[in-house]
Amino acid sequence: MSDAVQAKGPKLPPTYPPKSPPPPKRPVEAPRPQPTTKPAAVVERPRPRMTIRNRPTRALTFRSDQWAPAKAAAAAVKTAHEWGYPLINTDDLTTSVRILAEAAVVAGGRRLSLHLADQDQRLLALVLAHTPAHTDDTTLHTVGALRSVAACGTDTDDADGLRLWALLETQPPKTTTRST
Repeated sequence: MSDAVQAKGPKLPPTYPPKSPPPPKRPVEAPRPQPTTKPAAVVERPRPRMTIRNRPTRALTFRSDQWAPAKAAAAAVKTAHEWGYPLINTDDLTTSVRILAEAAVVAGGRRLSLHLADQDQRLLALVLAHTPAHTDDTTLHTVGALRSVAACGTDTDDADGLRLWALLETQPPKTTTRST
C-alpha cells in the first residue's frame, strides 16, 4: 500500500484559495443606529410680547393718515387729565405723541395704535406702527430733548411691528432756590 500512496505523490496544500462559505441570508442582529454628529442646535426662544399690567391703561387705534398724529396727541392729553394729572406738561405730551405717531405713519401700514399707561407719577406713551420698519435716530433725539421726557426708545418686532415709546414725568420738576 505504500506504493499506492507514493504513486499519488506527497500531500501538498492546494495552490488556489479554498471556497468561502456563502453569506447568511439574514443578518444575525439588526444594525444599531449611529449617533448623529450634528452641531448642537441653538434654542430659539420666542420673543416676549409687551404687556402692561396692574395699572391704568388706555389703548386707542387710529387710521394711519396725515391726521392721526394730531388725533393721538389730543387723546393722550385728554386721558392724562382724566387720570388726574393736571400738572403734566401738555406741550411736551402733545409734542412727543405727535412725533412718535408721525414716525409710525411714515413707517407705513394701515393703522397705528396709541397705548397709554400710568405708574409712579409717570405716563408711558407707546405707539405701534403694526408693520416691521425702522425709524431714524432724529425722532428719538427730538423726543428725548423734551423737558418732561424721562426716557424714550424704539423697538422692531415681526409680530407687533415698529414700537416707539416715551416715558413722561407727570409732575413739574422741582426747582431749587438759591439763597444769597
